[in-house]
Amino acid sequence: MSYTETTYSKTDLKEDSLRREYETDPSTAARIVRGVEDEEAMRYLVEEVKIDKQHEQDQHLGDIKRAILESDVCSDDLKQVVSTRGDETPKEVLVPNDVQQDAAAAINAGKPLVLYGPTGTGKTTFAKQLARNVGIGYSLNTATPSWTEKDIIGGVEPDYEGGEVSYRKELGCVSEAVVRARDFGGEYVVIIDEITRADISRIFGKLYTAIENPHQTVFETDEGRLITLDENVTIICTMNMSDRTVHELDDAITRRFAMVKVADYPTDKIDSLFETWMAEYAPDVKSSKPIELFKTDHRWLNNGSADGGPIMEFGPMHYRDVIEFIGENINDGGSGDGIYEDVEEAIGRAFRTYLTPRLLNTASYPQVKQLIEHYERLDNQFEIADLSPALELAQSRLTTEQQKMGARE
Repeated sequence: MSYTETTYSKTDLKEDSLRREYETDPSTAARIVRGVEDEEAMRYLVEEVKIDKQHEQDQHLGDIKRAILESDVCSDDLKQVVSTRGDETPKEVLVPNDVQQDAAAAINAGKPLVLYGPTGTGKTTFAKQLARNVGIGYSLNTATPSWTEKDIIGGVEPDYEGGEVSYRKELGCVSEAVVRARDFGGEYVVIIDEITRADISRIFGKLYTAIENPHQTVFETDEGRLITLDENVTIICTMNMSDRTVHELDDAITRRFAMVKVADYPTDKIDSLFETWMAEYAPDVKSSKPIELFKTDHRWLNNGSADGGPIMEFGPMHYRDVIEFIGENINDGGSGDGIYEDVEEAIGRAFRTYLTPRLLNTASYPQVKQLIEHYERLDNQFEIADLSPALELAQSRLTTEQQKMGARE
């Protein structure tokens, strides 16, 4: 059979000689994809042959993936399969129901969205879950202090190829999402993670203009493509901060973005999370005492105890790292490969490694003192853990702060 025709049916694609050709040669694979005649044939290539996975890394957007995503005979569900191949975002949504509803309502209304709240509440995971529900694909971009408007909308970059300096226009993360939405013929999501790491008023100037005037050109590519904020592009941002800090944000962002707080997990959901993680990551720990410790620690940090008030908002997702650490590192007196001899030592080192540094990262001087008292109470109440390592770290931070205060005086 001669394969000179420009279209291919599922029957053609299953023929051995052609299949050997497109499974071994990426350029042929891309050409074959562009010649697929209908969705049945495309579904065969994507779901059974997995032609994109054979030639390109899961997250790499190469010629074959582009050919599939730009195809007129490829359905949106198949495009999402290809664009999210290798994406391990969990399907189960853990954030509270009211948060899910508020976020979905904002997206339905066409508003860009900011998910904010304390660390460890699953904002980034939830952002990716929303993206997968909304569009055929998404990009995830983490802000840095060096970001400018160029990283959002685009700008001019020097090109030193060939020993000579030339200049080219480079897309920003939002303008790139616009181009992908147009080229792929579907809704596309751009996630901007941890936006408070950058100067928001500095990086979002042109984006504010685009939101207010969606038909106004905000960037033009070297090829002459005009970038406007396409209605098929959804913007989701995340930020770690408290309510007080959110209220101090520039009105420019709070007027243009829907602000949804991710926090206030119900007690039963937190209990379920801890129990699930213990069963999955630390099945050899048979005692229920560690779970009681984690619940108490989280409750006292966020809501206070009989002996002290709340210290700071702190999300439950941090404890997954602690539980994985324990499961991987306990020896419990046996002949295993664990680093620590028992659960008590492993929990104390896990607190010092994962929880205490994250708490101290944003703690004020009074909060550091509260943390010391907090760990002393926990250590006295729970024999299942030796929390002295975490306590020592907090005390070291307090000493440093006191020395700084003495130097200033």
